[in-house]
Amino acid sequence: MLITGENRESPAPGTALLLAAAPAGKGRLIDAASVLPALAAVPADVLAGTAGAAAATVIELADPLDPQTVLTRIRAAAASPGPLHLYLAGQLHVDRKQRQLHLALARTAPATMRYTALPWHWLAGELKTRRPGTTTVVLDLVADTEAWQQVTGGRLLLGDGTRTYGRIAPAPGRRTVAAPVHLKAVAAIWRSGARPPLPHLHEQAAAQSASQDAPDALLLGIAPSNAPSTAAAYAGSPLSHPSGHTSGPVHGHAAVPGPRIAPAPTDAPAPARADAHPVSLGATGADAHTANLAAEQHPAGLAAAGADPHPAILAAARAGRHDEAAAAAASCENEALRAHGPGSVQVLHWLEVRADLARLAQDPARSCELWMTAAEVRLGRQQTTDDPDVEAAVDRAHHQWEQIGDAARARQLAPALVALRRRVPGRQRGALQLLQRRLEQLHDHRAGTTPSAPAR
Repeated sequence: MLITGENRESPAPGTALLLAAAPAGKGRLIDAASVLPALAAVPADVLAGTAGAAAATVIELADPLDPQTVLTRIRAAAASPGPLHLYLAGQLHVDRKQRQLHLALARTAPATMRYTALPWHWLAGELKTRRPGTTTVVLDLVADTEAWQQVTGGRLLLGDGTRTYGRIAPAPGRRTVAAPVHLKAVAAIWRSGARPPLPHLHEQAAAQSASQDAPDALLLGIAPSNAPSTAAAYAGSPLSHPSGHTSGPVHGHAAVPGPRIAPAPTDAPAPARADAHPVSLGATGADAHTANLAAEQHPAGLAAAGADPHPAILAAARAGRHDEAAAAAASCENEALRAHGPGSVQVLHWLEVRADLARLAQDPARSCELWMTAAEVRLGRQQTTDDPDVEAAVDRAHHQWEQIGDAARARQLAPALVALRRRVPGRQRGALQLLQRRLEQLHDHRAGTTPSAPAR
């Protein structure tokens, strides 16, 4: 179904893509398509986020069969320069071979997951190319056991420039089919004529659907104080932007929030590019609360006791005990080094955790240095210069470098960063030129000269 609203004054129309899919038969965990009539009754400009200010296009995909067809529609929608809103209702699974997340489609079955479901990284890859702040994703999903473990471990990543709202719940019990209660509540609010800001909209929807939702559902972009769930803060949300919003551009390139601390990789068989997932600084629910209380005693001791050290380290950092948190992370890194060797995924994980802890401690020079080291390690592992996680490490190093207040320290780190940026230009246009221009200003300041205006 295609709905087009006319507004000749807008050069960049908004787009809304409604994707509702679930396998037919016994494999169905959620009645995803049941939300489409309610969403279709919402004005197109509201769905597309233009609120009457621009033309709006709504694309509806109801129980599609072929992942390539779905990818083509997503790619076409992502190519639009205007606002893009994606509404996804369905269920998540992990394929048997590569252990990667997939969104099930109508013909998806466990044995054919890799060929009949939409790989989640396909979706993430299309959204990462868009200009930050122009993309909003609203999820209403259920996840089977393995997918739920990945979701709560921070694997459901859509890029730092994408606002994410909604809910993900563990799969219901046998012979039970869940309903997309959050999206239905969103549609009901809009159909009533109310137009609250997105964070408030989803808080209201969560409150309305609380009695029908799973008690341990993860709520995305919704303030914990208004959430009906003990796991209200989504484990994969950026720590610096818990509401799902990202910061604006900094000196012409997008600011990249720090990574998110999640459990380090294990020796279990890993999917292809298992090291490509950013680490996560976050924990939710009662387990996190217990770990936080234990962390008040000594996070390094907790790590040594065999418990997951991530919540304890985060609690120490949030409490301002940055030296203690850094020491615990360094201890974990040394243990990983002894167990797995230099350059291993496990050591890389803790290196990136330490980089983000330095950011939290407001030590941008140290954070920059560690992020550059992480990027070099990834390149040494034969990851390509356009690998999203190599680019993210360099972008974070660049962003942290720009926060350094000590000009001498910034000049000291600049040569290595310039060399790295030449190898990894990233997706933000002119990042290398901006870096060099900033370095010239630092040198001019040291020499006591006034920098010349850039040529037009």
